[in-house]
Amino acid sequence: MSVIEHKSAGKQVTSALQSLSPIVQLNIGGDVYTTTLATLKKYQGSKLFEMFNGQPKLRTDSAGRYFIDREGKHFAHILEYLRNGQVPSQCILEVYKEALFYEIQPLVKKLEETPQIFGEQVGRKQFLARVPNYSENIEVMIRIARAEVVASRYSNVIVCVVRTDEDASKCHDALNTLDMDKESVVKFGPWKASPGISDLLDCIKVDIEDKGYKVSYTNHVADKGFRFKSYDFFYKFLFTWW
Repeated sequence: MSVIEHKSAGKQVTSALQSLSPIVQLNIGGDVYTTTLATLKKYQGSKLFEMFNGQPKLRTDSAGRYFIDREGKHFAHILEYLRNGQVPSQCILEVYKEALFYEIQPLVKKLEETPQIFGEQVGRKQFLARVPNYSENIEVMIRIARAEVVASRYSNVIVCVVRTDEDASKCHDALNTLDMDKESVVKFGPWKASPGISDLLDCIKVDIEDKGYKVSYTNHVADKGFRFKSYDFFYKFLFTWW
């Protein structure tokens, strides 16, 4: 038997032994974990249960470890929950994403009760769902900012934020008097929810920064002849590029 054939046979033996053993080695995105089949199959209906129910349905790496092409850093928290029911107190959002991926519903529900996830899912996202075209407007702002950045350190995007239908009408009238391209003004609102304009502005800033941009905002100062106070509707978002 050649050296290559010997190594190949060794890998096959390693994989075969692991498939029969209650002890399992995992390679998750380069991070190696050792656990048991019983731990991985703790929750029927989870993705891990399906992966290891019967003959394992995963590829193996060069050492015969089952490979999952996923960021492995936070799998330690998943494993701790499977082993002893411990809910993590750190990296909540990251572990939540992993719990959703592996479809471990008991952990998903427990994490959704934490202040971080509860506030995001029940509070902030429910509010933003009531702001028309919120996500689309964020993308429009970024496109405008990128178009304005040529040979410059900063770019500005003007937004019009209106809480009520009445304010929306006033904003429309105000835009007709402003000496600017109406197409470059991004309009948010109106909405029916308790959070106010400052809350929405903070959400816009957070969501743009989550995409990797550095941004701040101030009231937009209009021309002296502008018949509405500038801070009633208009705000300037400043993107800093370098």
